[in-house]
Amino acid sequence: MGSTRVGAIRSSQVITTYGPGAMVDLPKHSVIVAGLDTWRPKHLRLIVEPPLTEKIRPMTGISAHLCSPPPERSAPWGGAGSGTGHIGVRRFPEWFVVQRPDEGCESASSESSGISRRLVHVAELEKGLFEKQPVVATRFVRACPKGHVDDLDWRHFVHSGHTSCRQQLWLDERGQSGDLSDLVVRCQCGQQRPLSKAGEWNEKPLGNCSGNRPWLGKYARQDCDQPSRLLIRTASNAYFSQVVRVLSIPDSDTAVQEAIEKNWSTIFQAIQTKDQLEDFGPIPAVKSVRDAHDDDAILKAIATRRTGEPDSRPAKQVELDAFLAAPEGFGDDVPVNPDYHARRLAKNHWKYGDSPDGIDAVVQLHRLREVSALVGFTRLDAALPDIDGEYDTDVTRADLDENPSWFPAVENRGEGIFLSLRSDTVANWLERPDVQRRVDKLQRGHARWLQRRKKEKPEFPGGPYILVHTLAHLLMQALALRCGYPATSIRERIYIDPIQHRYGLLLYTASPDADGTLGGLVEQARHIVEHLSVALKMAELCSSDPICA
Repeated sequence: MGSTRVGAIRSSQVITTYGPGAMVDLPKHSVIVAGLDTWRPKHLRLIVEPPLTEKIRPMTGISAHLCSPPPERSAPWGGAGSGTGHIGVRRFPEWFVVQRPDEGCESASSESSGISRRLVHVAELEKGLFEKQPVVATRFVRACPKGHVDDLDWRHFVHSGHTSCRQQLWLDERGQSGDLSDLVVRCQCGQQRPLSKAGEWNEKPLGNCSGNRPWLGKYARQDCDQPSRLLIRTASNAYFSQVVRVLSIPDSDTAVQEAIEKNWSTIFQAIQTKDQLEDFGPIPAVKSVRDAHDDDAILKAIATRRTGEPDSRPAKQVELDAFLAAPEGFGDDVPVNPDYHARRLAKNHWKYGDSPDGIDAVVQLHRLREVSALVGFTRLDAALPDIDGEYDTDVTRADLDENPSWFPAVENRGEGIFLSLRSDTVANWLERPDVQRRVDKLQRGHARWLQRRKKEKPEFPGGPYILVHTLAHLLMQALALRCGYPATSIRERIYIDPIQHRYGLLLYTASPDADGTLGGLVEQARHIVEHLSVALKMAELCSSDPICA
């Protein structure tokens, strides 16, 4: 198809809703978004975010860089072979329904009274057999949990198996609801079958999955042992994007690493323990490093330099450490880093006499940058990350390209507020008998859910996560009323560190490709903090009322 512009979408929509493999209805066509090879990398801007790249590598087994989708000024839907830098698409599905009812067809049964429309293949349209008759792509396709998708083999379905019959097919509508039970597939030879039978996938009414990947081309097939399942193209389970997100946090270890590198071969290479570090303390080079950094950070940097292994901490662990290490201030200083600027508020700015005791710290993030990357997708069932936002490395995901060398990513810049909860308050809440009963009930329900899905993951998030997540949504409503943002524009990130018993939540808002913060939340920070006690009382409620779980 050509490259006529039919509309525009935001960059964030490309990686969440309209990535490779997504099925889209255009005004005159139904298409599937093509693989990354059609996106013309020369029009794409490189996004540098090493922690996200390192996070993606073990998930996909690919060392790839990140690029933004085509900019809006050159991002209409284009053909798979267009050279304009547009996002490529391919025609899908290839079976169509003639819009005009076929009033003259002979019914195989008196029960077929209603509306009958012909089912035709694209090959028939290309021969001009239904010229000047409006047609629309059928809304029914077949798919499997591995992301494969294909046209229904309508002849196989209506004849309940392999057949050589090539007579005309009809789709009879025998009701007004459009439900599958009201639709019947009928062949001119007399065979007919309710479309509702296609939903009984355990009996393999649609046969085995063909392994087709039409977004990558006509011949991009894979071996697949899954039974085909009926899928409505526009249904919510037709496309589950797998998006990985990190916040751009400055590496606090960079300075100490640079310091020990200057004297690595002469001094620091010989240091392995804290006692040895103290023995080398009088040496001027060691003394200057110890004056600027604590011993644990120095020993950690030495171990990293010796092994050559990168930081293996989850991204959320890095973020949590950075938030808790933010210096105290009220934002009067000028941000040096355009991507990250955080200040811990002094307690006298937010702590009042009747404020709850469950809050340990409030941190304002005046500058915040989030980078999100699309690494794959699934159909029918979503692959869920754990509470740290990490996907298992053995998760089955559909590929965005045959051999991807890059992944689409977007940058969101904004601002936020981080709240750290006191560990003793969380522990006391978990010890309440009512809370324990409620958490146990939720855990049993989670186990039954996994059993129905025949899966072992994701693991039950635990009582602390339930508390913090509930509190986050309560505070989102409060902040939306205070600062003027709609609640849908405020997002949350939950931080649970069960080893060191640290718990926190980040509420933030961002705008794709913005040059700076939006200003609404941080500009009204003093106003928010003055009235935050109203929202903080919700924390007290959540620490005593099991209903919040």
